[in-house]
Amino acid sequence: MTSAGSTVEDAPATRFARRARAVIPGGVNSGQRSVPGLTDLVITRADGARFWDADGREFVDYHAAFGPPLLGHNDPEVAAAVAEAGRHADLCGVGVTPGEVELAETLAELVPSVEKVLLTSTGSEATFHALRVARAATGRRLVVKFQGCYHGWHDSVSLNVISAADRVGGKDPISTGILPEVLDATLVLPFNDVTAVRRTFAEHGADIAAVIVEPVPHNVGCLLPEQDFLQALRDETTRHGAVLVFDEVITGFRHALGGWQSISGITPDLTTMGKAIANGYPVGAIGGRADLMDLFSTRPGAPAFFAGTYNGHPAVVAAALATLAKLRREPVHEHVFALGDRIRAGLAEVFAELGVPSVVTGYGSVFVSYFMTGGVPRGYDDLLRNDVSMFVGYRRRLIGHGVFELPLNLKRSHVSYAHTEADADRLVEATRAAVKETLASGEVAELADASTMGGAEN
Repeated sequence: MTSAGSTVEDAPATRFARRARAVIPGGVNSGQRSVPGLTDLVITRADGARFWDADGREFVDYHAAFGPPLLGHNDPEVAAAVAEAGRHADLCGVGVTPGEVELAETLAELVPSVEKVLLTSTGSEATFHALRVARAATGRRLVVKFQGCYHGWHDSVSLNVISAADRVGGKDPISTGILPEVLDATLVLPFNDVTAVRRTFAEHGADIAAVIVEPVPHNVGCLLPEQDFLQALRDETTRHGAVLVFDEVITGFRHALGGWQSISGITPDLTTMGKAIANGYPVGAIGGRADLMDLFSTRPGAPAFFAGTYNGHPAVVAAALATLAKLRREPVHEHVFALGDRIRAGLAEVFAELGVPSVVTGYGSVFVSYFMTGGVPRGYDDLLRNDVSMFVGYRRRLIGHGVFELPLNLKRSHVSYAHTEADADRLVEATRAAVKETLASGEVAELADASTMGGAEN
């Protein structure tokens, strides 16, 4: 949006973006924020289910920062708790605060696997420490992860997320600069493949320190786990003395207060958490069996080093406590689950009316539409059939209708407590229009850059 007589080059967003690129590499502070076709997006305000850009455009937000604001942007109760914490507490970097104790007690009460817990600043840090302590506990080298699962930026797991077809089945790092011997210590298996799990443990069980898994791989949209697959992970890790890690950074609190483990009944040894735990404030956590958690150096003399200047910052602890209190007190999950069902049903109807091959799937407040034939995908190989041009193309055109879903391949979308039935219906109707426009216009440009989580050469 520009004023009369102005040009795109004069628009506030364009000017801010130009300034950003001059001093910030690529103009953004995370690689997943540099989106082809949206390189001049500058966000100035967010509230409830919406955000606004520097040119004054308003968007109903279903991207939701990859999922943290389950309550909606700038939830007033969370904001008030953070402000109150700032009036009487600050980061002192020694000892413990009452808030940290209360948050740890709350997490131990809510999440089945958690006997003891430590706070981090990000989910990536939590998964890093989970693998470190698993190796410390077992004295073993190997880690097992699954194609399509993302566990953060650290070297042991920075591979095989969104991979091209010719990179599936081999090592597909998402970054250069990783030592080959680190990549070699990570075994990548197909998700939902019990046979592959059992075969791998038969061959390498004595040297496997940990299995780490997103119980629902949401970094590729939504692959729902089969119960026998999760049970096989529990059985094999127990049998061979390895550590089972559930990465519930996404699934935790968004799908249930006890995470996916409370839904599946499969209890891991360690759980990593983040995102929805504090409605967007930067906090993560690692919790689990007391004997494993006691190996961290927060207990004097323990062998696995653990530190972080901002761990347990009073502001983020207050945000987490306020978020969890509201999740327990109000019908948040009932609301977002109902809207998720409404959206999935509406989208499926639209695609059927337009004759577009599609699979609309998700869980609770998470939804995603894959453009392909066949049933609900069970593994990453199934997602290779997704029509990337349609997936990215219609999402780019949604933006013109004031609705935002991230226009990157396979990315999921989220409902918050601040969304309404009217917002859900607007999404469905905007999707109808955007898909029609995409069908009329054909493929979109720049699709070679629509996936940014694979293909690095080491």
